Amino acid sequence: MKIDLENSDRLYYSIKEVAAHFDVNESLLRFWENKFSIIKPKKTETGIRQYTKADIDSIALVYHLVKVKNMKLEGARQTLKTKLDEESRKFQILQKLEQIKKELEDLEREFE
Repeated sequence: MKIDLENSDRLYYSIKEVAAHFDVNESLLRFWENKFSIIKPKKTETGIRQYTKADIDSIALVYHLVKVKNMKLEGARQTLKTKLDEESRKFQILQKLEQIKKELEDLEREFE
């Protein structure tokens, strides 16, 4: 189930919700947290992870590099280390273009 980050006013999301959003296992999120320094969810006193929208954006960037672009973990880490701003901008542009495409498809369906 996708999280509607644009229209949600929630501050934190559980690891279960974030894993479902990306259709990955919770263990993969914990693994990425150890491998990528940009993923830093808040932890409660009992160790429960709480993800912010910024955390989810960071995970989306890692997901894009590893799952979509098929980069190996070390390559993705190096890319994020040296070109974080550039990769973030590229990813944000891709997300915006996908959103525009969806809106155009919705408009097209309305006119049919």
